[in-house]
Amino acid sequence: MKKFLGFLGNEIFLGTMIALLSVFTAVASFQGAMSDSEQNKYEILGMQQLNDGNAEYLRANQDITQDYNYFDNWYLNADERPDIAEYYEFNFSESLQAAIERDPDAVWDDQYYDDMYVDATDLWSESDTNFDLASQYDEKGDKLQLVMMIMALGLAFAAWASLLGAESRMRLLFALFALIMFTAGLITYIFMIPAITA
Repeated sequence: MKKFLGFLGNEIFLGTMIALLSVFTAVASFQGAMSDSEQNKYEILGMQQLNDGNAEYLRANQDITQDYNYFDNWYLNADERPDIAEYYEFNFSESLQAAIERDPDAVWDDQYYDDMYVDATDLWSESDTNFDLASQYDEKGDKLQLVMMIMALGLAFAAWASLLGAESRMRLLFALFALIMFTAGLITYIFMIPAITA
């Protein structure tokens, strides 16, 4: 035990601890900043796609309303004025044409609406994916901030230990705290930083 305590107060050990803690503090800080940058990127993408999805939803609503009008006018003119009915039929959306081909008696089926809203639904799905990625990067950034804080505390302890005299018991205590912080920081970095799943 005495030998171990003597090793903790060694200048080489303290210098090595200061170097390692400095490097890991810098690495955690850099990776945390990069994670925050990725979080911002995916949040902005998610918001753009959410807005685009809302715009597509409104456009689809207008197209559906137009389909209703065209269909009604086609139906009213189909028997007596086929030339006018043909004009309205020509303006049917592809989704409406497909619905009529599927079943002329059940035009406004679920498939029709799914087809009309497909662009909006796809954009909302992409938006959810990007918001999920942003959340993952946020969590990763938080864990890296924790690593940085632990390593910075260890660095402070190691620095104080190196300033104290070789005979000081506080030197050994601070060196021990620095070692504990370094170990805790490594464990957090290796085992607690979440992986990003796309």
